[in-house]
Amino acid sequence: MSTPRKRIHFISLGCPKNRVDTEVMLGVAHQAGCDLESDPERAEYIVVNTCGFIGPAKEESIDTILAMGRLKEGGSCEKLVVTGCLSQRYSGDLAEEMPEVDHFLGSSDMLRLKDVLEGGAERMLVGNPADYTVRASDPRVLSQGRHSAYLKIAEGCNRTCSFCAIPMIRGKQRSRGIDDVVEEARRLAAEGVLELNLVSQDTVAYGRDRDEKPDLATLVERLGEVDGLRWIRLHYLYPETLDARLVELIASHPKVVKYVDMPLQHASDAMLRRMKRGHGGARLRRVVETVRTRIPGVTFRTAFIVGHPGETDEDFVELCDFVRWAEFDRVGVFRYSDEEGTKSETFDAKVRAKESAARHRKLMAVQRPIARRRNKALIGTRVEVLVDGASEEHEFVLQGRHAGQAPEIDGVVYLSGAEVRAGTIVQADITQSADYDLVGEVVLEEGAPLPMTPKKKRVSLRVTG
Repeated sequence: MSTPRKRIHFISLGCPKNRVDTEVMLGVAHQAGCDLESDPERAEYIVVNTCGFIGPAKEESIDTILAMGRLKEGGSCEKLVVTGCLSQRYSGDLAEEMPEVDHFLGSSDMLRLKDVLEGGAERMLVGNPADYTVRASDPRVLSQGRHSAYLKIAEGCNRTCSFCAIPMIRGKQRSRGIDDVVEEARRLAAEGVLELNLVSQDTVAYGRDRDEKPDLATLVERLGEVDGLRWIRLHYLYPETLDARLVELIASHPKVVKYVDMPLQHASDAMLRRMKRGHGGARLRRVVETVRTRIPGVTFRTAFIVGHPGETDEDFVELCDFVRWAEFDRVGVFRYSDEEGTKSETFDAKVRAKESAARHRKLMAVQRPIARRRNKALIGTRVEVLVDGASEEHEFVLQGRHAGQAPEIDGVVYLSGAEVRAGTIVQADITQSADYDLVGEVVLEEGAPLPMTPKKKRVSLRVTG
């Protein structure tokens, strides 16, 4: 009789870059003959891919590891594996404090999961992150549906932002070659991927570390030639003067969506200096104006840090005024936390946690009506929506996203009026809006057959605040 296949459960925490790493490990597990198990209580192997970027992410990672460790007592778990940024950074401490963890892998050791699954591997498998860059030849299994994927174009970062530990965790920037990225994109498109989301720690700096000096615009042009792809979206653009070719591609290329994700972090000159961002508020205003004027209809997403050491009330007011002026479509706000080994950790003039939390609430309150107003402007318009599948929030309703909504980051469009399979791009008339989500009615093409079972339920969105 054949040996039963081992069941493996994955938990991926943190950013989309981590998701790509998890999908590579899924590919490794598949090649090793494991079956993916959605219930951790039924799995023989549990892999937790951790995030170590900021304090709350670390806490979530540790809580998750402890919860999964308890399953070794009463569940089927035989091996608990911890990987990712947290184990890269604190492997020694974690190994001492968490004897229930059987193996530790670092932020670039995804392929070494094979050693664990084959048996006989050492407990500590944390290597040098600079020794690895993801490749098209790496095994990978998508985890968010076959029609959408994140594509990592580089590892590491060369910036020296005072608050950020990523260069210590992930190493210096290592860009993939254009041909290798395109090869992976072709394979993903052949598997049914319509939407490709380009990610790295510093996407706008793609190629600068390579001898042949490829640039992001050339990479995007090449990806635009891949048959089958419909949407290409760019994430994590550093706020520097954008290449004119790249701006033009975002503005006019039929496959490049009008979406700019650019973490600005602050707007005050004093804070940008302390953060060592390499520019002041004037540049940020020029960049925002360039994006708004040269890419009509663009969706602009950004992120800010509040409570960084030295942030005064005046600095924060300037940040709020900047957000009101820029009218971003999406804003993420993070509370500063000291990160071991960073320059900001050594700064004085720490902001009290209570004040940092209050500033977080205030800035989100500034942004909320802006997001609500920009969403409301879409009522009465017809947009393309990529259907993701059945809604988890509203029974008998589908959900999808228009081009200005990145997967699992932005809001969604709830759809009614027809049954459409996941991975289909449809036209939808927007009928309702809230702070982040929309409601639309699917528009059937002329002559298209009516849905077999028109399970239609009205959706009513609650508007907060």
